[in-house]
Amino acid sequence: MGKQHEQISAVVSFSSNSPGTPTGYGQQALYMVERMVRHGMRVAAMSNFGLEGRMEDLKVKGGKIPHYPKGLTLYSDDVLPSHHSRHRIGHEDKPHAIFTLYDTWTYQNPELDEIPIISWVPLDHITLPLPVAKWVSKSNVTPIAMSPHGKRQLDSVNIGNTYIPHGVDTSVYKPTEFFDDTPGREFMRVKDEFLISMFAANKASRHIHRKAFAENLLAVGIYMRKNPNTKLYLHSEPSAAYGGFHLPMLLEACQIPPEKVMFADPFQLRHGYTKKQMAALYTASDVLLAPSYGEGFGVPTVEAQATGTRAIASSWAASADLVAEDGWLVEGHAFWHEDQKSWFKIPDVGSIVRALEQAADMPREPSETSIEFASQFDVERVWEEKWLPFFKGYFG
Repeated sequence: MGKQHEQISAVVSFSSNSPGTPTGYGQQALYMVERMVRHGMRVAAMSNFGLEGRMEDLKVKGGKIPHYPKGLTLYSDDVLPSHHSRHRIGHEDKPHAIFTLYDTWTYQNPELDEIPIISWVPLDHITLPLPVAKWVSKSNVTPIAMSPHGKRQLDSVNIGNTYIPHGVDTSVYKPTEFFDDTPGREFMRVKDEFLISMFAANKASRHIHRKAFAENLLAVGIYMRKNPNTKLYLHSEPSAAYGGFHLPMLLEACQIPPEKVMFADPFQLRHGYTKKQMAALYTASDVLLAPSYGEGFGVPTVEAQATGTRAIASSWAASADLVAEDGWLVEGHAFWHEDQKSWFKIPDVGSIVRALEQAADMPREPSETSIEFASQFDVERVWEEKWLPFFKGYFG
């Protein structure tokens, strides 16, 4: 017989990317709904990306759950109250809530003010955005900070909150020599070259690219000119199809030769690499390059370190608390983000170059320091130590 899990009687509608979609939110959504199901909660997924035009049952570990499609507004907040009401039919006597895993400034529907809401809040600016502060201050909203930085921001304005980080499946994200049946570095077509990898979505808001592709690639170009025995892997969409930058043009502007660059397979990128394949890609890399204007969490930073690959990231927002002692935190310059009435930071190119130089001097074998650091974010550990006590208290 399997382990008996404590059951929690509650109805939860999970608002995010569809569970299992190849996005950071989609992977965290899958981790969460599977464990909610395991502990007896009646769960539905409400998609803002990944399902459109039909309703279906979504198969997850432990059974099937209702899967509601996107709405008509850009972020699908128009349909959340009706989807949640439908999901509760026949179970109106149970405690209930909408659970959000997305940027909270997107929730504009006034009908949401009448529903209990748990918001796992990304806070990726160095100051608290005013639209986010307005949302988490609502009496029906219980905010969960996904990073120590986020908790510090909410604490500073006396907004009650709980800190619970994102999780990583460290049973899979660990040093992984083979990509399917091929040694990882052989699959990546590198031998003794220093392999720099970026795992970042190429999506942007007008001319502001939060993932700092321009600054990161400029730094790589500067480093490569002095250190030609280097290659770059971009786990990203090269075109501007999602509103991001045209990366081949940016690479040319940064004087990075095309023969030095590898992109992810376009089909697998859109439909999802397996976790084991991702672990092999991280393991084959010599360093993860992840500075950005600001992160709400930054799952690739933890995933890479779980495989033993050291990380370069920003010394602000969530990233400041997500890098092990043998990684590197770069400096930056304040940048006003008018849309959110808050401050980002732009990574300093020279600081990134210096971090790459130091990373190149490190041994190639997996870093035990980074692996141990990442273990605190193991998805089962986070669930048992943080989420389970929270849900028992909230619905109890």
